[in-house]
Amino acid sequence: MDKRGRARRGGSFEFVNALLMLAVCFLTLYPMWFVFINSINAPQQAMLGTVNWFPKELSLDSYSVAFNDKSLMNGFLITTLRTVIGTVTHVLFTAIVAYGMSKTQLIGRKLYMRIALITMLFSGGLIPTFLLMTKLGLYDNFWVFILPSLYAFFNMVIFMSFFRTIPDGLEESAKVDGASDYGVLFRIVLPNSMAVLATIALFSAVYHWNDYYQGVIYIRSQDLLPLQTILYKIVAENSMSFMQQQAMAQFGARLPGNSIKFASMMVATAPILLFYPFIQRYLVKGVMIGAIKG
Repeated sequence: MDKRGRARRGGSFEFVNALLMLAVCFLTLYPMWFVFINSINAPQQAMLGTVNWFPKELSLDSYSVAFNDKSLMNGFLITTLRTVIGTVTHVLFTAIVAYGMSKTQLIGRKLYMRIALITMLFSGGLIPTFLLMTKLGLYDNFWVFILPSLYAFFNMVIFMSFFRTIPDGLEESAKVDGASDYGVLFRIVLPNSMAVLATIALFSAVYHWNDYYQGVIYIRSQDLLPLQTILYKIVAENSMSFMQQQAMAQFGARLPGNSIKFASMMVATAPILLFYPFIQRYLVKGVMIGAIKG
C-alpha cells in the first residue's frame, strides 16, 4: 500500500475515533447538564420533563428551598467533616503501614501481605460487618464513617510502589543524623511523595463524598445522615413533602418535586466537581504508579 493509501486510512481512523470520543463525552456530560438546566429552570418548565438545552425561564427558587432546608445543610456539614477527617486519617494511616511494608527486612512481611490481600479479595458480608460495627459501638456513631475506612490494600500498594522509588541514600543519611523511623517518614519520605499523597487523597475524598451506603445501613439519627444518604432518600423514596411545605411557606406555591430534586443533586455534586480539576493531574500519575510492580 502506498503512502497516500496509508494516510487516507489513518485519516479515516482518526475521524471515526474522534466521533466515538465525542459521543462518549456527550453521554457522560449530558446527564449532568440536564440536571443543572432543570435546577435553574422555572419549576413549571422542570415539571414538564422536556429536554431543554438552555433554561427557558431562569429561576433559583429550588436552590433557595434546598439551602433553607436544615436537614440538607446538616447533611452537607456531616459529609464535609467526614470527607476531611476521613481523607486525612486514611492517607496518614495507610502511608505509615505502607512505609513499614515497603521494607524487605520487616519480619513476617510476606505473611502480612497475604493476610492483607485476602481483605481485598473477600469480605465478611453485610450481616457479620453490621454485627461487628454494633459490638464496637459504631452503630449510629459518626466514627463509623472514619474507622472502617482507615486502611485500603490497593492504596497501600500504590504507596509502597512509590516509596521504593525514593533513593535509599536519603533515608540512610537522615538516620546517620539521628532521625528515627518516624522522623524519616515525616521529614524525608512524605515531603518527597506529594504526587502519591495527592492521588490517594483524591481517591479517598471522592469515596467519602459520594458514599451513601454506610449512612443507610449504620446511621439511624437524622442529625448524622450524610448528604448523599439524604439525597438517596429524596430520589429513591420520593420524600419531598417537608421541602415542598417549606416552598409553600416561602413562595406561597408548591414547587414540583423534580425541581427540588435537581437542585439537591447539584448541591451534592458541585463541591467535588469543583475540587477535582485542581488535583486531576495527579490521578494519571498515581494510577501508573500502582501499575508498576515495585
